[in-house]
This record gives sequence, C-alpha cells and structure tokens, in this order.
Amino acid sequence: MAIRNKAKQDPKKIVFAEANSFRILKAVQFVVREGIAKPILLGNKEKIKELIKENQLELDNVPIIDLHQSVSDEKRHHYAKILYEKRRRKGMTYNEAVENMYNRDYFGSMMVETGEADAFISGFSRNYSSTIRPALQVVGVKQDFNHIAGMYILMTKRGSMFLADTTVNMNPSAQTLADTTLLTAAEVRRFNIEPKIALLSYSNFGAYKGEGSPVRVKEAVKILHEKYPDLIVDGEMQANYALNGKLRYSRYPFNKLGDQDANTLIFPNLSSGNITYKILQGLGTAEAIGPVLMGMKKPIHILQRDSTVREIINMTAIAVIDAQANTSEEL
Repeated sequence: MAIRNKAKQDPKKIVFAEANSFRILKAVQFVVREGIAKPILLGNKEKIKELIKENQLELDNVPIIDLHQSVSDEKRHHYAKILYEKRRRKGMTYNEAVENMYNRDYFGSMMVETGEADAFISGFSRNYSSTIRPALQVVGVKQDFNHIAGMYILMTKRGSMFLADTTVNMNPSAQTLADTTLLTAAEVRRFNIEPKIALLSYSNFGAYKGEGSPVRVKEAVKILHEKYPDLIVDGEMQANYALNGKLRYSRYPFNKLGDQDANTLIFPNLSSGNITYKILQGLGTAEAIGPVLMGMKKPIHILQRDSTVREIINMTAIAVIDAQANTSEEL
C-alpha cells in the first residue's frame, strides 16, 4: 500500500495511548516489523508485558511508559507547568494540570508538544470528543484556520477518494467550509495526489434559491474562487455530478473541474459526510482509512472506537506521513 511505503521512507516516533489493548499491540508489532514507525507505548507496564507474553508478540525493544511508575515527578511537573501556562486563563489550576499528567491523552499530547515524540494516536477505547479535548488544550489548532476537521480516505476501484468533514463540524459556516477545503487539499497533496474538489449539496450551481446548506456551500465556493483561483474546486453540486465529470461537463461546461471526476468531496454538514462514509464502508464497496484529523498544530490522530488491527496500522502510517510533513514545514 502506497501510504505504508511512504511512511517507511522516514519512520517517526508515534505514541500509542491505549497500549493495554491486544489489537494495539498486534498492530504495533506489524509496524515495527515493517519499519513503518518507531512506537512508544503508554499504559500499565505489567498488563502490557503480560499481553505481550500471552500472545507471543515480539516487542522487546519497544519503550513502555507507565504514568504511575515510569514518570518522574520532575517530568510530570515540567509538563504540568507547560499545560498550566496554556490553560490558567481558561480556568485550569496548577493542581489540575498536575493531575492531568496522569491522563494518557494529556501526557501523550504533551510528548508531541515538547518534541519528545512526533505524533500521538488515541481513541481506540474512548469516544471522540473526550479524546480530542486534551489534544486541543495541549497542542491547539493552526492559527491560519482556527478550527479542525476530519477526513476519511476511501480506497475504491476507481482509486483513492478523500471525504471531509466526516467527524467534527456539525453545521459549518461558509468560511469553515472554505477552510476545510483548504485543509483537505493540503492533506491530499501529502499523498502526491492533486486534489480535484467538489463541494456537495442537493442542488447544482445555484439551482436552489432558498436558504440552508446550498447557500453556504455556494458562498464557500465564491470565497475559494476569489482567494485561491488556482485550486481545482467547484460547487455546489450533487454527488453524481461530482463523480461523473463527463456528465457534469455536458450540463455545466463552465465548471472549474472541466470533465474530470472529483477525487475529493467536501460535505455540507457532519451528518451527510458521516453517513456517506459509513454506508460505503458497511457495504464493503471501499476500505476506509481514518479519520485523519486536520488543522492541529502538530500530528494528533484519533482512531475509530474498536478499530481493527489493519485500521490501526493504516492510521499509524497516516500519522507518520503527517509527522514527516510537519518536520518539513519546521525546516
């Protein structure tokens, strides 16, 4: 798989928050064998070693950090001071900051924030919102966007398809839709693919004259066309016109995608994006990789709850690629 091969070119240190899970450890064993990443495990050291022994896993040289045993008071207070400085004007006390350093999501995010790791993966056993909150408080979002978004990569017979926003923004404004489009375009390019972007709705190019999501999508497209004229993007359009370039061109020859099929779909709201990828995944018509969290200052990624070993491996590769790009941006 191209994603894994790209990760292997420059493996990065990836922190796994839920190393007490057999599936996480099984995925980590594969990641180590294939040279995809350099894992760091967070969790109960005794339980992790017991799972490794019971399942005859080969993880002898993978570091394990037990927040209750392996972390010095000096390290915990160092991290707590950084968090306190970020959150003291938002109601967090120093004692609360210290207590949060016993939380794997806070601690793992802080490892990335301080440069002791390159990326962080969590969410296997907890809900999305409670997992992402510590990362937002520790790492934060990119200043140019001030919001985050989620993307899924669907591996289909016609090639890779990129779907956003599928996990974060409930009813995005026109500006948020435009920002999500820019975040997604940048992410797609990391896979050496040129994004051909369709902003979706239930109407085509201004056909709907009322209020609601088509109007917001139309406004987002206007923003993108004015500020980013070289971006291959258009809308609003129905999904069948996005995926069938020749049909679209025959009816709307003025569109900026021409007769090309879109490979990147931006949904008007969270419901439509989330429902679509889950239907396609459930029907078995496409393998879904994600969600890829976009807009964070540093690489943080949240697994689907109860992800398969294969999904964890793929997300690890995504995290490595994200970290590779982040390193390049810093240089």
